[in-house]
Amino acid sequence: MEKIKIIDDNKVLDVKRSNIDHSEFQMVCSTHLLFKDVNMANCKITDANLSDLEIENAQLGGAYIHNIGMPPKGHPNYDANVEQRPLKFEDCDLSGSTITNCNLSGLDISNCNITGLRINGILIEELLKK
Repeated sequence: MEKIKIIDDNKVLDVKRSNIDHSEFQMVCSTHLLFKDVNMANCKITDANLSDLEIENAQLGGAYIHNIGMPPKGHPNYDANVEQRPLKFEDCDLSGSTITNCNLSGLDISNCNITGLRINGILIEELLKK
């Protein structure tokens, strides 16, 4: 497999019907990218600004999403004056998923099937019946 290196350059890539498995992108400006009909299984994105990212019609089974939000105090990019903008989940199947050690203050859940939803072991359906 041919390896192409692009270093300290400014390019627009038009890649179609190609296999770029095991490619690496480091310290790259990649705003306004479009990935359409791609297999990105086992990809890892780390130390990235994904503000305004939109994921649509995607299968995320087995995804592990963690350490999301503004850099914490002590991190080199920490800024006490910056607030995390809210995230929006719409028309998602999160059945069987877990949310652990997350700040859900101000979270609004509406028009959702909450059958079996538990918070800290408490069945929410039963709470709402009271």
